[in-house]
Amino acid sequence: MYEGVACKACALRSRCTESKRNNRRIYRWVHDAVLEELRQRLAQNPDKVKKRAHLVEHPFGTLKHPMDSGYFLMRGFEKVSAEMSLSVLAYNIKRVLNILGLKKVLQALA
Repeated sequence: MYEGVACKACALRSRCTESKRNNRRIYRWVHDAVLEELRQRLAQNPDKVKKRAHLVEHPFGTLKHPMDSGYFLMRGFEKVSAEMSLSVLAYNIKRVLNILGLKKVLQALA
């Protein structure tokens, strides 16, 4: 937290704060610099953001809608983690079958 020291004499005080007693206070997260750096990198590379949306977000949509996993049935971190792992495993098996085909998968397993 930062509190302005010259606020009481500032002509623009009414634009910054409505408080009669306190100076303007600015709260900042300890790791805010990391978030700012990330925002700058994203602004410089919008094509990478678009590519990520196509590559990474699609599996989550597939898990949620066609595989009907929009919510967790279990409670607790370990149970939810296991449920998510099973959903991802099912998604990956489905992808392998779609890419290679059933015959190649069965040959690889034999």
